Amino acid sequence: MPDDFRVLIVDDDFHVAKLHATYVDSVAGFLALPPAGSASQALQAIHSLRPDLVLLDVYLPDASGLDLLHQLDVDTVILSAASDAASVRVAFRRGALGYLLKPFTAESLSQQLRSYARYRRILAQPGNLTQETLERAKRALIPGDVTPSARPRSATEAAVLDSLEPGEQYSAAEVAGRVGVSRATAQRYLSALADDGAVEIQLRYGTTGRPEHRYGVPPGAGR
Repeated sequence: MPDDFRVLIVDDDFHVAKLHATYVDSVAGFLALPPAGSASQALQAIHSLRPDLVLLDVYLPDASGLDLLHQLDVDTVILSAASDAASVRVAFRRGALGYLLKPFTAESLSQQLRSYARYRRILAQPGNLTQETLERAKRALIPGDVTPSARPRSATEAAVLDSLEPGEQYSAAEVAGRVGVSRATAQRYLSALADDGAVEIQLRYGTTGRPEHRYGVPPGAGR
C-alpha cells in the first residue's frame, strides 16, 4: 500500500484538535500528526514533520489562519467557524483547497479527505495531464460531486468492479482472488475505480497492526 497522507491539524482548542485527529485517523489512507495550537507551532511542525495536508482554523491565538495560509507551501483545507463571505473568499484566493464550517460531523470531514485523496491520485498519474484529467482533479476536490465515470472500462477493470457485491466490503487480496489477478493489479484497478467514484474505501480495524483497507460499491451506484 502507498504511504498514508500525513495530516497536521492546527487548532488552539486541544479537545477539538484531538476530536478532529480521531476523525482523520478513521479515514482510509490518512494519518493525523500531533496537532499544533498556534500559527508559530504550525510553522515549526510543517518544517519538521512535512505534512501532506494541513487542516487549518482561522481563529488562532497569535495570528489569523488566513494570514498563515498566505505563508504555507502545503495543501490546506480550512476548518473554521468563520462563516462570513469575506473569510471564505480570502481563503480560496490564498490557495485553500476546501472550506469546512464548524461544527461538522465525522462524515463531513471524511468526505473532504476522501475527495482530497482522489485529487492526489488523479494528479499522480504518469505523464503530462490532459485538460480532461485536470478537470477531473478539480471536480474531485468537491465532496459529493464525483459520480461514476462513463468512460469505457477495460475487461479487467470491469471484472474488478463486477466482483464487488453491493453492501459488501472486500480487501484488495479478496478482490484479487475473486477476479484471478495479482493483489497489486487489483489494488491498481480499485484505486482507479475510487478516483471515478465507482468504488468507496473504508477501514477495518483488527486487534493488532495497521487497519485494513476495504472496498465496496457506494449505495445507489450504478455499474
